[in-house]
Amino acid sequence: MKKYIIIFILVSTIAVGFTQKDKKATEILDRVIAKTGSYKSMEVEFIYAMDNLEADIHDEKAGILLVMGDKYKLTFVEQIMISDGTTIWTLLPDDEEVMINDAEESDEAITPTNLLNSYSDNYKSKFLKADRIDGKTVDLIELTPLKGKTYSKIELAIEHGLDQIYSFSIFDKNGSMYSYTIKKFTANVEISESEFIFYEADYPNFEIVDMR
Repeated sequence: MKKYIIIFILVSTIAVGFTQKDKKATEILDRVIAKTGSYKSMEVEFIYAMDNLEADIHDEKAGILLVMGDKYKLTFVEQIMISDGTTIWTLLPDDEEVMINDAEESDEAITPTNLLNSYSDNYKSKFLKADRIDGKTVDLIELTPLKGKTYSKIELAIEHGLDQIYSFSIFDKNGSMYSYTIKKFTANVEISESEFIFYEADYPNFEIVDMR
């Protein structure tokens, strides 16, 4: 699930690169990018779900994402990911383990700011339709990767008139769908820099696995 958590961090900050542009999709995405790019920080409360109909699997859990520039902190019950823009700490509380990676050297751990450079020209965008989801009017946009990925497409639901992502789904080639629904979004929230730093002294019994 880790790689799709990273994709969530990237997509929820709206720094997606796309080519072969559908005019309407591009207009909507440009507005979302401009609006989100004006925020100094964000706090996102969301519901993550994984479904595989063939295997009869449904898994659902809540999460919280804090973002400030290249820095982020993603919190689930069983996993916490912290990045100061240079280093990523992945905490597994149940295993009492912390894995450390360089942000720029990890293929999956692309920061919000450098995503345009890393993912530019990798997606075909397409406006699908206007729809209603949970009582909200949304514009559905499909992003299809032009290069080989383990997922076949990402489908975004943009709240009409708000220029804000309400939900998105990642369609894995193995038949699974990973979806994220934003339940609460707060822009320009006050966030302490300490949220984006791992303090080893706070986890005295954790094994440190430095993968840099």
